[in-house]
Amino acid sequence: MGFCAEIWEEVAPLRRAILAHPFLSELAAGTLPSASFQHYIVQDSLYLAEYARVLAIAAARAPSAAGRLEFSDGAKVAVQVEEGLHQAFFAQFGVSGDMAAGVEPSPACLGYTSYLASLAATRTYEELIAGILPCFWVYWEVGCAIRPQAVNPNPYAPWIDTYAAPEFGEATDRVRALVDAAAEAATPAVRDAMAKAFRVATRYEWMFWDSAYRRESWPI
Repeated sequence: MGFCAEIWEEVAPLRRAILAHPFLSELAAGTLPSASFQHYIVQDSLYLAEYARVLAIAAARAPSAAGRLEFSDGAKVAVQVEEGLHQAFFAQFGVSGDMAAGVEPSPACLGYTSYLASLAATRTYEELIAGILPCFWVYWEVGCAIRPQAVNPNPYAPWIDTYAAPEFGEATDRVRALVDAAAEAATPAVRDAMAKAFRVATRYEWMFWDSAYRRESWPI
């Protein structure tokens, strides 16, 4: 069993917790409060701006042409999603550009992006891409899981369709292959560090949706 299959099985309880979260079940049902989705989409816009930077760093550090191409393309797509899907949702849910620009990252958003930035700045390339992978893989699993359950019409259908699209699954497969290849060539210590990065990033995935559902803000 390869690295990705092993760590995916290890984080199965986290994945079940994500799929069971009311943010996602209510999103599929079309009953998620618009204020919670508004919180999510603004924070996700802030997240993707930083995620694109991390992907660009991964591209620069990648030892292979395949890695440089994949992560540079991923950075471009992250910006395109922010500019396209998010801007459409901003209009739909009444978020002005000035409003979005004035929002601070939530504790969960800042924690997640800061963690990825710390991997990019201070850890190995192998750990970095293991930390990058959950944002692809968890969203792909979520999109595929909730699409069959989603009501129609659904105000959140474009979001669901984006992450259940075959093209997103193909991108996930390519990143997973890069992580598996890196793990196969790594020492046991580096593989352990990769597993830790994957686990932490997956925890942050749950925290991000939970923070949006609760419309988290700074306590003081």
